Amino acid sequence: MSDPFLSSDEYDERAHQLYNEGQYDEAIDTLREGLGLYPHAVELLVGMGYARLAREEYAWARRAFEEARGLDPDHEDTLAGLGEVLLKFGERPAALACFEHVLALGFQDDHDLMLQIGRALFREGVLDQARRFFEGALRAHADSADAAACVGYAAHRLADEGGSLHWLRRALELDPSLGEARIYLANLLYDRGEYEATLFHLERTGPEEHYDALAIWRLVELKKSVYRLPDDDPELVPWNERLNELAGDAAPEDLLLSEIEAMTPDGQIRDPRQLELFGTLLTELQGMKNKSFEVHRVSTVSGATYVGTWEEIVRQMKDDAAEWVAGSLEEYMEASAKRWRKQTGAAIPATDPESFLRASADAGVLRILH
Repeated sequence: MSDPFLSSDEYDERAHQLYNEGQYDEAIDTLREGLGLYPHAVELLVGMGYARLAREEYAWARRAFEEARGLDPDHEDTLAGLGEVLLKFGERPAALACFEHVLALGFQDDHDLMLQIGRALFREGVLDQARRFFEGALRAHADSADAAACVGYAAHRLADEGGSLHWLRRALELDPSLGEARIYLANLLYDRGEYEATLFHLERTGPEEHYDALAIWRLVELKKSVYRLPDDDPELVPWNERLNELAGDAAPEDLLLSEIEAMTPDGQIRDPRQLELFGTLLTELQGMKNKSFEVHRVSTVSGATYVGTWEEIVRQMKDDAAEWVAGSLEEYMEASAKRWRKQTGAAIPATDPESFLRASADAGVLRILH
């Protein structure tokens, strides 16, 4: 039987605890009950938005955040959550406006909020902005291992290998137990041919820290090569057992489910949005097996620079052209190809982003730097 004397703060606290335990259905029920009594409680609406977001119910999450913003336009958690939802709907300029509003309100020093925004941007491929927020968190909290690691992840996706190595190593200096950063660094070192350094880092991880088979295969390979271990050596048994556990978890959604079952050292369930970020990173690392991880850098004659996959770059160019924010990628490429053909006389295909960008570079309207 519910307690009719709970305050809105008490409902919010209960829901927050349920959310942290991964009990999203129960959190939503609690928030719905609280909103029945306190329909104008901003914190309850914000909590509803994040619970819906965790369940990937983006339309419902957007509704909750927008209602909260109507009550308090300067609520930082509302703005961060709404921006994250808008990214899911592909409304990048509106999302960035929400995040800029957070900065304008003076929350640059809010470590958790800056990382939250950075991770939301990272997951949607808005890499330059993601790195900007990660670096902001690091400037305000120079001893944050999480922030340093996130800068390292973003640097790698932006083809800044030197920066990635530096910040991942810095993260481990700050917190040697940061398994995600250590595994990621080890994979980078392996692809550089630095096998001793790779083995150094992988041997400092445990099988339970791995949610992807790539680094385990590399560790087993290096151990067998360096220490002359046979296939059935007892030292390899826990690693092979972990490989067997992961054998059926190739799909990203299965990967996330297994990660959500893992607990942090203090017994708390990890933040599902942070897990999604790490799941994205692990999926990207699969591409390192054959060097197929392709991030490009393109600059226009006006000096603007774009970084990402071919599609991400064209999408960024489209979003920066105010008249095309609401248009489709195909419409933007077709219109741009027609305009540039009039200017240069060169035929530019609009069939796919890569052909479009390469032909545009041949026509001299932009440069492919990487």
